[in-house]
Parts: sequence; C-alpha cells; structure tokens
Amino acid sequence: QVELVESGGGLVQTGGSLRLSCAASERTFSTYTMAWFRLAPGKEQEFVSSITWSGDETYYADSLKGRFAISRDNAKNTVYLQMNSLKPEDTAVYYCAASAIKTVVAAQYGYWGQGTQVTVSS
Repeated sequence: QVELVESGGGLVQTGGSLRLSCAASERTFSTYTMAWFRLAPGKEQEFVSSITWSGDETYYADSLKGRFAISRDNAKNTVYLQMNSLKPEDTAVYYCAASAIKTVVAAQYGYWGQGTQVTVSS
C-alpha cells in the first residue's frame, strides 16, 4: 500500500510560481510511474504530467508544456511539480498518483493522494 501526501499548494497571483511536492510512504516508490492530475470546479479531472520510475521520461498535457516541470527524487521518495507563469485557469485541486505501469490514464493509477489546493488570483 502506497500512501501519498501532497504539499505546497496555496494562493498565488497570476504569473507567480509554486512547487508542489508529493511524499510517498513506500520504499518501492522508485519503481512507480508518478503523475499529477488536477480537478477544477465544474470541470473533469485533467492529466497534468507524469514521470517514469527512472525519471528518464516525462509527459505533459499539451496546454501546460513550457510552464510546468515534473521531477522526482527517489532517494527522498518524493515527486515534484514546478509550476511557473501561473494563470487563473490553473486553479484546481492537484492530486499526486502512482502507477505500476507507464501511463497517462487516470484509471490506471492505483494510488492517490488527498490533493492540495492551488488558487491563482487574477
């Protein structure tokens, strides 16, 4: 059982930056593909980014390329999401997730964190 705990959310002005962290409890963290998804009010869940177990491959939603960056530190069992040039439309609850396979499909992630709120003011 992998427990995931997100942190780093908050309120930021348009154009600002935030770095989200997701700490995993499981020592086998380094074997999982990790991802970030987000859920905004009135919208469907959206894939944000994922990173393979080695960190060699990263994937992003097309609309977020160039602004967001995912990374991981397997020694610390932590995955990060650096978010720059934030916009009001980035406002959402951001969830960290873990999967045993390389995928961008939410249904294939078996472990989820509780989410962290990101609010971007205009």
